[in-house]
Amino acid sequence: MALRAPHLYQSLRAYCLAAFSVERGAELPFAFEEHPTRDGPSLYEYRPLVRGFVDSQAATLRRLPDTRNAIDDLRREPAAAIFARAHARVGSSEDDALFRTILLPMLTAVAERCGGFDWHDDAFAAAYAEIEQTLFGTARNYAAVAPLIGLSAGSPVELGGNVRVRPVVAGEVSSLWPEALGLMPPEFGRDVDRLLVLELVRELAPDESEPPDAAGELADAVSALRLATAGAIAAGPVVFERLDFRPLRISPLLPIAATQPRGEATRLDAVRARLASDLRERLPLADDDRGLAEALDRWELSLFAEEPFRTGQVRDGLTALFGGEDGPWAAAMRIAVLVGEDTKARGELLEALRGDRARGDVRDALRRALVETLLYGNRVELIRSLDETMLGLRPKPATAVAA
Repeated sequence: MALRAPHLYQSLRAYCLAAFSVERGAELPFAFEEHPTRDGPSLYEYRPLVRGFVDSQAATLRRLPDTRNAIDDLRREPAAAIFARAHARVGSSEDDALFRTILLPMLTAVAERCGGFDWHDDAFAAAYAEIEQTLFGTARNYAAVAPLIGLSAGSPVELGGNVRVRPVVAGEVSSLWPEALGLMPPEFGRDVDRLLVLELVRELAPDESEPPDAAGELADAVSALRLATAGAIAAGPVVFERLDFRPLRISPLLPIAATQPRGEATRLDAVRARLASDLRERLPLADDDRGLAEALDRWELSLFAEEPFRTGQVRDGLTALFGGEDGPWAAAMRIAVLVGEDTKARGELLEALRGDRARGDVRDALRRALVETLLYGNRVELIRSLDETMLGLRPKPATAVAA
């Protein structure tokens, strides 16, 4: 193999040799993994738990002089900055981040190829080749995956912006993050509405030092799916991020996206998938529209609230969206005109909006009004159009969502 950084090769090799010397003869724990087959008996795999063992020895390995030398060489490589910054947090230095994101995983990869701590040069060469590909390749493959619950789909669904919904692949998370079992939702991978993941995939330039905000982008995708389907959908509670098929970090998803609301699971068909894609693309409109942003927040909070707080959240959301300085009565009139399919439906909805409690049809009216506002693209213009409709000056604005 032609080396791009011979000095890095030597320092990382010295680090791994020193670690092997410290751990030589160690008793590795192991696990038997069951792999069911369709027609025959289950197959079992003997797998040494190298990563957990290496993690338990991290404090000892961190003090090795060769570890210090390897970290110093990595700090001189600009491409390694993304690993340091992905894990840097309060009380953790970039040196510690490089140790945990590059050195420990590399030692684990070498030990797994060796089947323990008996050194083989070929095992180190293969692991180091992957490091060079990550640090010096022309492009870097970034992916973030979060478990998705409350939704089923027959095939992968593109949501735009390199975000998609797809079936989970057995072992794709546990192979990179053995500790993932305790971080997955209950019954994930078994129930029909717990077989999907949300995934963000992106090509990063070699000089990019900041990972994408996967938690924020996937939370927007959850909001779009909830708006499009009215299903009890959630993701997370954590996002598993990798770079060039190497574990990068595990980051928490926003709590409002990670909590499953009340309601029933739903199925994502082609029509609602296109709607969710359009909504995900338009959600940034709320960044420059305080009324729309507050209405979205109130609607999502109402999914988890008990009465009477749920009714309060819905009414405040209606007022923020279409009331403003004109108050709740104006919001009720405008939403009845927008959402009601005919005169009778508008009258019934108006009566429900004036009631003491926000019934299910009122909460769904807020959801539909948010969908229409996002698709229209300009909340102020939509309000003006609805007022002119009530005065008979123009037809009702075209709506995208059927009753």
